[in-house]
Amino acid sequence: MHKMQSEKKYSPVVKRHIVAALFLPVFIAYIYYLPPQPYFLALLIFVSLIAMWEFYVMYKVSARLYVPAVLTGGILFYVSCSYPAYFPECFFISLFLLLLLRLFLKKSPSGCMSEIGPVWIGFFYISGFLSFQWLLRTETLGMEYIFLLYTSVWIADSGAFYIGTYFGRNKLYPSISPNKTWEGAFGSLLGGALAALIIRAVFNIPGLSVTGAAAIGAVMGISALLGDLIESMFKRDAGVKDSSVFIPGHGGVLDKLDGPLVAGPVLYLIVRYF
Repeated sequence: MHKMQSEKKYSPVVKRHIVAALFLPVFIAYIYYLPPQPYFLALLIFVSLIAMWEFYVMYKVSARLYVPAVLTGGILFYVSCSYPAYFPECFFISLFLLLLLRLFLKKSPSGCMSEIGPVWIGFFYISGFLSFQWLLRTETLGMEYIFLLYTSVWIADSGAFYIGTYFGRNKLYPSISPNKTWEGAFGSLLGGALAALIIRAVFNIPGLSVTGAAAIGAVMGISALLGDLIESMFKRDAGVKDSSVFIPGHGGVLDKLDGPLVAGPVLYLIVRYF
């Protein structure tokens, strides 16, 4: 009986590791060997489309509105990365068209804000935040910082999980994420710092000292934790456990992006201005 309970308890963790083991080599090869244009940009647009779809379905936005919203979000993402000078015009046209859709597809004004609100939060929260990864890849030193971002977030997440599981005693924010602890948050900080030191050693990033790498990694760990809490806030508000079941054992694409969504802009600002 005890053995069956243990297997049931740890099977999701095993699934997470299996999926990660299959996915990580492909992701590393994709980033390392393929040029950013069009491959990395196409990857960002693809995951942004899936994540936006998950977000809109999670908030029960009607298909008549979220389908054009997802397509519009993908176009805005492409324009913001490839033709940033035209983004303000495209942004206005997109907003205007979506408002017209809501105006004429549903005659009643009741609930318009609850339908349109998630659409625009989805644009900014997902496509807007994710676009900073394109800037990291193209405006800074390139793929090294993409590896720095994702390695820091992933190892921070693992540090938070294992330290929180075995040593967690003090709840961090129970109304948003009941299982998170202050000890796990410290594990996230340590994991991020360790990951950044590993990436610095592997890529020998110019101008990045050991102390600087550890500090950036620690900030990445905290940023990833905040990103996790932000998505948990949305999921609790929407009344769902996962954004979807798109990735077996991991939930949805948005569930895997929550840390990088926040950590990406933070890393870009650090590299760009400090």
